[in-house]
Amino acid sequence: MIRVLVVDDQDLVRLGLRTLFDSEDGLELVGEAADGLAALDQVRRTRPDVVLMDIRMPGIDGLEATRRIAADPELSDVKVIMLTTFEHDEYVFEAIRNGASGFLLKNTPPQALLEAVRTVADGGALLAPTVTMTLIREFATLAPRGVSPHPRLTDLTDREREVVVLVAQGMTNQEIADRLFLSPATARTHVSRAMVKLGARDRAQLVVFAYQSGLA
Repeated sequence: MIRVLVVDDQDLVRLGLRTLFDSEDGLELVGEAADGLAALDQVRRTRPDVVLMDIRMPGIDGLEATRRIAADPELSDVKVIMLTTFEHDEYVFEAIRNGASGFLLKNTPPQALLEAVRTVADGGALLAPTVTMTLIREFATLAPRGVSPHPRLTDLTDREREVVVLVAQGMTNQEIADRLFLSPATARTHVSRAMVKLGARDRAQLVVFAYQSGLA
């Protein structure tokens, strides 16, 4: 059972998500919050697997709440999916850098949102397709290039470094497998090993490390 917490300051949004999760097998809504501080309290009390987090809220916003969740070692298993109304939200870059595992638009179809929750709960990273390239462009223009290499970068094998570069280009495991003439399972193994070696929470953070290290 995947445990989900919904955080949004709009009652109607929370009601819609509550109805969606209540009707879905394998997913359980364990709590709701209308602002960032309440979200932190709920996360510590309910320990959800996935938090659906609005960005703009009173008190501390979703970005700060996400940063505090990611910075707390006791909450290392909690994954956050950011929700926004705007496709090209200026906070995409900051959200992922602060520890978010996904970024979705609020008009995402219900079944796609449910699949996103399952993907992130399983350790994957999720970005709306139209947001992926926005994120990469932000890194290309804003991230330091070659000035902050990850301290464990040398632990990667040549193949793992190659895979990290392709992840930073927005490729899926299947696309990486096709590019490098590997099986999808082998590609996934390389990605997983790179994440472990670099201490990345998920693929989204792996993108962060790749750009900060000058690999992309």
